[in-house]
Amino acid sequence: MTEFDLAQYQDVMTVQRVLHTAKTIAIVGLSSNQLRASNFVGYYLKRHGYRVIPVNPRESEILGETCYPSLLDVPEPVDVVDVFRAPGALPEIARQAVAIGAGILWAQLGVVNLEGARIAEEGGLTVIMDRCVKFEHARYVGRMHWLGFNTQRITSVRAGLQ
Repeated sequence: MTEFDLAQYQDVMTVQRVLHTAKTIAIVGLSSNQLRASNFVGYYLKRHGYRVIPVNPRESEILGETCYPSLLDVPEPVDVVDVFRAPGALPEIARQAVAIGAGILWAQLGVVNLEGARIAEEGGLTVIMDRCVKFEHARYVGRMHWLGFNTQRITSVRAGLQ
């Protein structure tokens, strides 16, 4: 894979629009293990009013919700497909996201795949890549923004950044 500019998939206004308008989030790779990041993110999103749909072929229920083996098995409309899988899995997940008519493909931190992004974009989806939905929610919608943490810079320097 060649290098490409991730900034096009990390637009602040797009992230904020998605967080303020999305209602249903299918989390591909959601784990039932409470120590996994995907489980914490799913729990956090449920606590903040989102409908979370687990997608994991190895589970039947996660976070009190019915778990589906693939996006194609989800019986209701999905606004956001949030991906906690290896980057190589993104192209197939993008194809499924297009097939179910999702609006956004959100690839978590470290999940970067140009082919997956291209498939999603050609299918009419908005793509956010290499960003954590929980971090972004806390920054722009949750309480972190009240403390001034929406600058994407956090410092303990008393005088602030120069």
